[in-house]
Amino acid sequence: MPEVINRTARIEARIAPDVLAAVKRAAEIQGRSVSDFVVDAARLAAERTIEDTQIIRLSLADQKRVAALLAAPPIASAGLDRAMEAHRDLIQTSE
Repeated sequence: MPEVINRTARIEARIAPDVLAAVKRAAEIQGRSVSDFVVDAARLAAERTIEDTQIIRLSLADQKRVAALLAAPPIASAGLDRAMEAHRDLIQTSE
């Protein structure tokens, strides 16, 4: 049995006639309505955009560097020690 989708929100956009023609043609090729095609395309683009901001992609060399730093972190500098102490003081003051 197909999943029932509750569509309660509406979106509206103005597009150029040639873009509409392309969207209609693409929807027709997939055997879908223009609305279904546009909603799915927007969903995919939104998911891709969100994923791109939440996932950090590193080269193999960068992955190895991160792993090495996690396995053997460098000794904190005096400046970092002062910053951490200032942060601790700030947090304790605000609690």
